Amino acid sequence: MNVALGVCGGIAAYKSAELARALMERGFSVQVILTAPAAEFVRPLTFAALTGRKAITGLFAAEDNLAGAIEHIRVARESDVLVVAPATADILAKFAHGLADDFLTTMYLAFTGRVVLAPAMNAQMWNHPATRENVRLLRERGHELIEPEEGILACGESGPGRLADPARIAELVASGAAPAPRDLEGEVVLITAGPTQEPIDAVRYISNRSSGKMGYALAEEAAARGARVTLVSGPVHLAEPRGARTIRVRTAGEMRAAVLEHLEESTIIIKAAAVADYHRADAPRTKEKKTAARLSLELDPTPDILAEVGNQKGGRLLVGFAAETDRLVEEARRKLESKNCDMVVANLVSMEGAGFESDENEVVLVLRTGEAIPVKRAAKRVIARRILDQVAKLRLALHSSP
Repeated sequence: MNVALGVCGGIAAYKSAELARALMERGFSVQVILTAPAAEFVRPLTFAALTGRKAITGLFAAEDNLAGAIEHIRVARESDVLVVAPATADILAKFAHGLADDFLTTMYLAFTGRVVLAPAMNAQMWNHPATRENVRLLRERGHELIEPEEGILACGESGPGRLADPARIAELVASGAAPAPRDLEGEVVLITAGPTQEPIDAVRYISNRSSGKMGYALAEEAAARGARVTLVSGPVHLAEPRGARTIRVRTAGEMRAAVLEHLEESTIIIKAAAVADYHRADAPRTKEKKTAARLSLELDPTPDILAEVGNQKGGRLLVGFAAETDRLVEEARRKLESKNCDMVVANLVSMEGAGFESDENEVVLVLRTGEAIPVKRAAKRVIARRILDQVAKLRLALHSSP
């Protein structure tokens, strides 16, 4: 597998040498691309010595202008993954808006494969609305962002902005490199993802912090493994997963209707959505004006979609999710029994840096057999792979039973 490693200007550029070595240790061939500012921090010879390949530092090759003029196309075609670490605020903006004024940005526009970005910058720059908007656009485009870590920065300030550990970046790159097994061919997988929004009035709603990333990762991984996938998604800011049919809904009632409509054709159902537990049945169609008086809302339970599917599942395989703050395995086992699931994926949403809104997760797979299989923290695409590994085993056992 070939990795194009883009290195941008910033004090964290020195860590990219360690990242290049870590990627090579995992079997990748690495072509380093240095922006002009990056070459002021780390010399090209350092990367040439580590990778055995001359680092690219400019859009035109000094010795052959014609070859240099099209080299960005050649590198784009030959690379399987583009990794940019550190990714500065400048490169995030250029990628987000299609600006191309050097080798890295022109190569990016010609590249059609997997993109992994590891930002590093001052905390104020990372939190600036312009950077946040660029990050949102890049995520919608399907790119993977490895969030910067918190700590003391080069400027002396403290906050989010430190480049993620190079070994962790390399592991996340490697985790998505192997082709998925085609062990779900012939299966029809119905997946729910994201939150629901339950109206309070015409402009306000009740919801939760679910980003939908786990369900979307499951949908893309299931499609890669040969399944025909229908994803029923609540409101999220994510690009539609490759290979899946996506149905957009907003409320729990709409999600229930979509799930029941596609239940009959499904052989595997994975309920990864964080459905709101309550809704206002008499929500007005106009905005309620704010007053100085306290406001009390009368809320009714939303439909229990998982329990309803559990009652109708027949020979289908049913996987639920349990987002808990304590008693993780006990609550997952209770949910497994009460909802008639075959497996429940349990995670502690109170855990720092994992679960809701994060790019990573750490879960326990609780099975009807009584097993509780821990899956250590990893990127959500990796967690999706582990979940579907177990789903494939359960489905095989179900097919094999008399």
